[in-house]
Amino acid sequence: MASFSQTNKFTCTIFVSTLLLIISTQCEAQLSPTFYDATCPSALNTIRTGIRNAASRERRMAASLIRLHFHDCFVQGCDASILLDDSSSIDSEKNALPNFKSARGFEVIDSVKSQLERVCPGVVSCADIVAVAARDASFAVGGPSWTVKLGRRDSTTASRSLAENLPSFTDGLDKLISTFATKGLNARDLVALSGAHTIGQAQCAFFRDRIYNNQSNIDAGFASTRRRQCPANGGDSNLSPLDLVTPNSFDNNYFKNLIQKKGLLASDQVLFSGGSTDSIVDEYSKNPSKFKSDFAAAMIKMADISPLTGTAGQIRRVCNIVN
Repeated sequence: MASFSQTNKFTCTIFVSTLLLIISTQCEAQLSPTFYDATCPSALNTIRTGIRNAASRERRMAASLIRLHFHDCFVQGCDASILLDDSSSIDSEKNALPNFKSARGFEVIDSVKSQLERVCPGVVSCADIVAVAARDASFAVGGPSWTVKLGRRDSTTASRSLAENLPSFTDGLDKLISTFATKGLNARDLVALSGAHTIGQAQCAFFRDRIYNNQSNIDAGFASTRRRQCPANGGDSNLSPLDLVTPNSFDNNYFKNLIQKKGLLASDQVLFSGGSTDSIVDEYSKNPSKFKSDFAAAMIKMADISPLTGTAGQIRRVCNIVN
């Protein structure tokens, strides 16, 4: 028969375990699609309208908003740290090489935030706006939609040093797979998310080496065509579509391009260069529905990277500065 002391310890253990389970469940439940239903019921419609208008004004903006979400989540988690400007306490991620003069869409997020502050001040986080904007941007150009879990809060810090280590256009396949794995994303997620390059444009500086170095994994005619927009010297900011065929439509042509050795960035083409992801690229090139469903699933996973919830962080009143 157990002693009173042993029974007490057993009961206490059960109580503590149950309490921890409840706390854990509550933390996990903080992100919810209905998070703003009571506090700001017009939030999603306000964001959707703002993003639809922005994408209508400039088709390229859809790609920029999806990229903004990606570059936010891969640094400190999905906390809107990428939106913060330099200050005495902030070394802005905007100045990191992967973002400098290429990350875009800040004014769109600021505009949506300003509208939300008028109808429900201090309620909707900038981090949630970025997450929803990516979804609405995808849908605006023919891409998939998905249910966005809400309830993220905004960081009061940024990390330019971590942003310097975002996945690079020069990364090989093994490094890309490894980097994504550290964020809980697998090789299929990597390929699906890379498919966002079916829209948008890249600066000459990011693909010059690929089109001038006579690499074996690039179509000669494709390289020659891209040199018209990207001289061997100068013109670093000149733009070229990531998908030359349908640059403004969210489809699976990106993967067909890779099979034809017409990936614009080196980090695109490594997805189909005799490695472990070739079969996924081939699958998506033949099955656009599968690509879109996997892209949506990967975006949901990405949006779950280390969010701030509960009382962590804050709800910024203005997205580019802390309160």
